[in-house]
Amino acid sequence: MKLYSDFRSDTVTQPTEEMRRALMEAEVGDDVLGDDPTVQKLEDLAASLMGKEAGLYVPSGTMGNSIAVKMWTRELEEVIVEEKSHIYNMESTHMTFISRVTPRPLPSERGALAPEIIRKNVRLPSVHTPRTSLICLENTHNNWGGAVLPLETFVETRKIADEFGLKVHLDGARIFNASQASGVPVKDYAKYCDSVMFCLSKGLSSPVGSMLVSDRQTIDYARRFRKALGGGMRQAGILAACGIISLTKMVARLKEDHLRAKRLAQAIYDLPGITLKPVDVQTNIIVLYFNHPKLTIPEFLDKLKENGILALSVFGGIRLVTHKDVDDEDVGRAIKAFKAILTV
Repeated sequence: MKLYSDFRSDTVTQPTEEMRRALMEAEVGDDVLGDDPTVQKLEDLAASLMGKEAGLYVPSGTMGNSIAVKMWTRELEEVIVEEKSHIYNMESTHMTFISRVTPRPLPSERGALAPEIIRKNVRLPSVHTPRTSLICLENTHNNWGGAVLPLETFVETRKIADEFGLKVHLDGARIFNASQASGVPVKDYAKYCDSVMFCLSKGLSSPVGSMLVSDRQTIDYARRFRKALGGGMRQAGILAACGIISLTKMVARLKEDHLRAKRLAQAIYDLPGITLKPVDVQTNIIVLYFNHPKLTIPEFLDKLKENGILALSVFGGIRLVTHKDVDDEDVGRAIKAFKAILTV
């Protein structure tokens, strides 16, 4: 048995053997000079899958989101975000640091912003207040336990954005998980957004990289920001080759991760100290709230580690994420550890 079953995140996924071969055999050029054919192939593929004109390969999802906020806003403006969103809580305050705009966090129903709440918080410019210029959505929603946003949220958000002349950006780090869980094609989510960022290095198992897609003129502009932020890579085709496999070979299997997450949630939800609704586990993320009379969260995480299970604390709870490198045996091991620790 391996030393640890790693449920910390789907970012820990290892590249497949096919990816490792593709990495070695990739045709490369200098991407900053615009002549890496494998990067170009990946960017075209990503744009096509999302129904957009062009794509940009970036080192990380945080950089992709940073660029999107920067290209759709000006200094002293305001961005509407969901209060538990990754872009607001877990990306090192790049909105204020890089774009010099103010985030306006709003409450939601498991990540889905109600139209009336968005409309109420759109602000027009004045000498006292910033102008709202951008709305950011997240699908799936990490800190709401991998929740899938209803398509209607996108439809209504687009209507409000058009009414007030705003842009809409989607942090779609796990958009393919959302699509596999809901049956809604990724293009149907993306068509209501001016830009979409999605990750290759989570459940899709690439070692590095994310994509930003939009119209061609905007992506040309975004390429300048990528360079300014230090994200211009040279023979990046060795990494992009893995991304192509992610998008052509790794999407359908995400359903396996969802099934394992649901199995794990169903097995542990009624243990002492745990608050969790299995019905809320839609994709590959479980966020459970922990209030045990004898164990703090750090103590419980330590005990899990002693039993070979790695997990993370988030928003006063505990997060477990299933992925390619967590199989049925790992899930069974986690269930056994939870029961052993909490039923003593």
